[in-house]
Amino acid sequence: MTTQQTHDAMTTDSDRLWNSMMEMAKLGATAKGGVNRQALTDLDRQGRDLFIEWCKAEGCSIRIDRVGNIFARREGRDPDAKTVMAGSHLDSQPTGGKYDGAFGVLASLEVLRTLNQHHIQTQAPVEIVAWTNEEGCRFAPCMMGSGVFTGELDFDEMMARADHDGVTAGEALDAIDYRGSDEVSPDEIAAYFEPHIEQGPILEENATTIGVVIGALGQKWFDLTLTGLEAHAGPTPMHLRRDAMMGAAEVTHALNRIAHNHAPHGRGTVGYMALHPGSRNVIPGQVKMTLDMRHWEPEALEAMSREVAGAVEEISERHGLEWKLTPTATFAPEYFDKTCVEQVRKGAEALGLSHEEIISGAGHDAIFLGRVVPAAMIFIPCKDGISHNEAESATPEHVHAGANVLLHAVLDAAGTVKGDA
Repeated sequence: MTTQQTHDAMTTDSDRLWNSMMEMAKLGATAKGGVNRQALTDLDRQGRDLFIEWCKAEGCSIRIDRVGNIFARREGRDPDAKTVMAGSHLDSQPTGGKYDGAFGVLASLEVLRTLNQHHIQTQAPVEIVAWTNEEGCRFAPCMMGSGVFTGELDFDEMMARADHDGVTAGEALDAIDYRGSDEVSPDEIAAYFEPHIEQGPILEENATTIGVVIGALGQKWFDLTLTGLEAHAGPTPMHLRRDAMMGAAEVTHALNRIAHNHAPHGRGTVGYMALHPGSRNVIPGQVKMTLDMRHWEPEALEAMSREVAGAVEEISERHGLEWKLTPTATFAPEYFDKTCVEQVRKGAEALGLSHEEIISGAGHDAIFLGRVVPAAMIFIPCKDGISHNEAESATPEHVHAGANVLLHAVLDAAGTVKGDA
């Protein structure tokens, strides 16, 4: 068998990977089978410590940067070559699952374990990364570690962000002793791959094993305040009301209609709404709500934003409401590197796995990375598309398949030393 044939036939160890994932899931395990391992808590520290222990056992050198991102490096033959990086995050939502984030980190570790097991030396170094605070549930915003790393987010501003108890991210980072001083730069990276559960229903619906992720939807977030007049629910005739809740209901309907009109990639969501004064027999005088718009095409995303703003103005005028629409976040659509995407596709094809192109609707660290280095993602199905939930589930077969595709993409990107087997 030739060296290339040996590499083509090589796969990761399914049991070893699954056992590692279940061991990590014990840290922050919830009664309903999920995980609560929020960023920069002691449980996060324990997860980080375990990850580093496993990486050191594989001979990796460890670097930790100023925001707590962990980099575990396996050297290549060429000391001057840029590194091929893979990973994700170890932090979770308060009622999160075992697979979101952790799958990407531990699949990347399994790739290194497999290379060591088969005595494969790559031409370029291969590095695993565990990003800090991807979820953003304790400290906003999400994707904090990768955002600081890529220059998308300001370090000092992020360290000053506080949780509900008033603890800042910087204080929490120091409390778990993970504020590092190592200098790590995007300039060192040749390619970045991020395996992840889909967090949606498409792959499962299509009975497809691998999602070849070509990019991510752009996002626009707004806060909207509608102000009318609170009044008694009984004596006030319907035609004389300035009902902020009626305005909010119509804005919600308009947002959904506009998203449907921009199918198939349009998304529109009202995720939060608060009524004032919040009494059953008082007409709401004010509503505060959030608007979330997403689309694959920048022009369509801008059009959705304009259409929603127009609808807010028209609805407010009709109901006698004052309105304030405040932008809170904008993320441009991300188009992943064609070479990295093709390396993922080739990995799936070499392994005979069903695969399809897919666009991520959620935010991921790879989105920030993709703005400064060549990047791509690998999706595997999750049951019923459920994520950020203790019921989140993936099969060992799909976890194994995703790790195998990652292995082949990394080998393609990093190159192997001639004669290795």
